[in-house]
Amino acid sequence: MKNRVLCFGEVLWDAFGDEKKAGGAPMNVARHLVQQHVDVVFASRVGNDASGNELVDFLKNNGLYSSLIQRDNTLPTCEVTVELDDKNQATYIIPQPVSWDKIHLDKNLIEAAKRSSIIVFGSLACREKETHDTLLNLLDEIDAIKIFDVNLRHPHYTLATIETLAARASVIKMNEEEADLLIGGGSNDLKSKITEFQKKYHTKTICVTRGDQGAIIWHDYEFFEHPGFCVDVADTVGAGDAFLATFVAGIIANNPIPKILLNSCAIGAYVTSQRGANPVYNRDEIGRIKKSLV
Repeated sequence: MKNRVLCFGEVLWDAFGDEKKAGGAPMNVARHLVQQHVDVVFASRVGNDASGNELVDFLKNNGLYSSLIQRDNTLPTCEVTVELDDKNQATYIIPQPVSWDKIHLDKNLIEAAKRSSIIVFGSLACREKETHDTLLNLLDEIDAIKIFDVNLRHPHYTLATIETLAARASVIKMNEEEADLLIGGGSNDLKSKITEFQKKYHTKTICVTRGDQGAIIWHDYEFFEHPGFCVDVADTVGAGDAFLATFVAGIIANNPIPKILLNSCAIGAYVTSQRGANPVYNRDEIGRIKKSLV
């Protein structure tokens, strides 16, 4: 099977005051995969409006536009308000409903999914029934590595949806706060939480990112850890998406988990040192980060 990745879900404008940048976790992952020379396609839906036209132009310029980008004549293109606290941590105000809440299951999408060896998806796009059902139909039809990016955005999820997606995933990626929320109670030890989560969902690989403390991966009954890298933080928008894209690229390259973890933490750290979710890679700077531990 060809090593193609399908990223499925939301695309939107992130508004930082008067500035706006194209975003959405699955689109961010796709953009990072392009920078890492991975064959990737992106599926979403935008409104038939000025913002949607701008997103289409953006996707064309970044090699991510295809027949998988649907247009909606009723619902608007999504524009999210991003607020940064005094530590440059981001919170998001997301309108509902918007165009990507109604992604249709059509022939183009089914064929693209069947030609893909990996599908990356998240929980946010599943907040409304139509996109939720479209994704579940795809997951049930295809034989691929199914990577669930938990990516919780309050109040745009339910525990039932998370459980449904987790049960279908071969790989689950979440951050430490999400692990605490989804597992809750019991031991405060992160490894114990991951083990408990795995027993419930029988997932082959679980990855938990820990901000500037790096990440931990459970894979085939073994834990792998990386302490992270120290960088000057511009903002944290898109860091988890960069991490996940690098993880996916490592899977495709058949790299060992320790190497995947090292590369993913380095790219994630680099993105936090830049403004916005999709900075152009500076390979020299990324190389410097790899050589410097916390």
